[in-house]
Amino acid sequence: MKSLIKIITIVMVLVAVVSCKKDTRPNYQFMPNMYESVGYETYNENAMFENGMASRVPAEGSVPRGFVPFDIDNTIEGYDLAKATLKSPLDSTKVDIERGKALYDIYCGICHGNQGDGQGNLVKREKILGVPAYNDAGRAITEGSIYHTIHYGKNTMGSYVNQLSIEERWQVVAYVLQLKADLEK
Repeated sequence: MKSLIKIITIVMVLVAVVSCKKDTRPNYQFMPNMYESVGYETYNENAMFENGMASRVPAEGSVPRGFVPFDIDNTIEGYDLAKATLKSPLDSTKVDIERGKALYDIYCGICHGNQGDGQGNLVKREKILGVPAYNDAGRAITEGSIYHTIHYGKNTMGSYVNQLSIEERWQVVAYVLQLKADLEK
């Protein structure tokens, strides 16, 4: 008898739940917090968190999507290390000199000149002084040193890490090395 009462109770609960569904109007939400989260203003106070702010700091060691860390420091020692050891990950089939030239003309040619001779428009107008040519005798640049300079910047040149992707930076490096070879002929 007790099992019959349990079965009847379960059937009645199921019928009640199924009968709540009607396709012509929105369904009843049994747990509305599961459907609609509470919104917090990012920089407002919030007693729910330990620091009283709704904005959260990313977890330690987390890396943004699409970001690849560059393990060489922005120091003179890091520059020397990059100059000596850093090599292009692009093989000869992935190097696109035309694409590297287009990127170089956009980002680098204004100062370094389209031929790499240090005579860009800003140098000619005397807005920037002392941009050396790629074939200067005391300038022993390598693909690692070029990449490090594009990544971090050097002297008055700023970083281009936000303008160029990793692959684009290596395309520019390949084009700069070609310009250097052309100037040394």
